[in-house]
Amino acid sequence: MAKIPVPTDIKLNQASRKMNITFETDESFELTCEFLRVFSPSAEVRGHSEDEAVLQVGKADVNIDAVEPVGNYAIQLYFDDSHDTGIYSWDWLYHLCKDHDDLWQNYLTQLEKAGQKREPQN
Repeated sequence: MAKIPVPTDIKLNQASRKMNITFETDESFELTCEFLRVFSPSAEVRGHSEDEAVLQVGKADVNIDAVEPVGNYAIQLYFDDSHDTGIYSWDWLYHLCKDHDDLWQNYLTQLEKAGQKREPQN
């Protein structure tokens, strides 16, 4: 099994609502707070199986209030919509970075099929 790269730098830019992640492989990625929220690894979002996953809607304006390390293997993100239960392991973060385009397109397709929007409904 291939070794999962470890992040060497994680920077949150709250003004742009983006997180920059650099791995020990010198690969750098930029993920939006919305993307990180939609793909939270928490059971609340992903369920305990694929058919239990809950489509996240109205998260276009979400931001991250805080980032905290979890041991030497993950980070915990605290979102401004009170979601804070996902532990983003290095392998989950790397998966989100490497598969971003496919994941995002699939999410947009799911939203459209469900008749939902990325923007919050007031």
